[in-house]
Amino acid sequence: DFIAPKSTNLRDHLGMFAVACFGCEEQVTKYEADHDDYSKIMCQALADRFVEAYAELVHKEIRTTMWGYAPDEQLNNEDLLKVKYQGIRPAPGYPSQPDHTEKLAMWKLMQVKEKTGIGLSESLSMMPAASVSALVFSHPQSSYFAVGQINKDQITEYSKR
Repeated sequence: DFIAPKSTNLRDHLGMFAVACFGCEEQVTKYEADHDDYSKIMCQALADRFVEAYAELVHKEIRTTMWGYAPDEQLNNEDLLKVKYQGIRPAPGYPSQPDHTEKLAMWKLMQVKEKTGIGLSESLSMMPAASVSALVFSHPQSSYFAVGQINKDQITEYSKR
């Protein structure tokens, strides 16, 4: 809905990225061996926060510099949390993009495993666990939404694509 059809000859972009925080699993293993549950939980929480913050920074760089469609953007943390910026960055597995299998195409196109070391498990979980991947849409009217119940006819149609 937010990408210009090829037939329009309009210049448009679809971005994607994957970021991760490496080293947490090794540290967590050490904390587990020491029976230090507090440090284990804090390490995992910090790794998750770091990777989410970096994903937010990457998205901001896309908006303000790389694609530059919002070069004068000056948002505070509250505005960022309220998604007051132009564009969206839906992530596979979340309500607006529930299909995890889309990661397969993303990993292939970006050569994620080869270039970053971020892997996918058999069930398509990202490894390391503190990882974020997303598509990026710049369309001014793009917004997050939740995909409702998917019916069998929709699954059949989607699987043909």
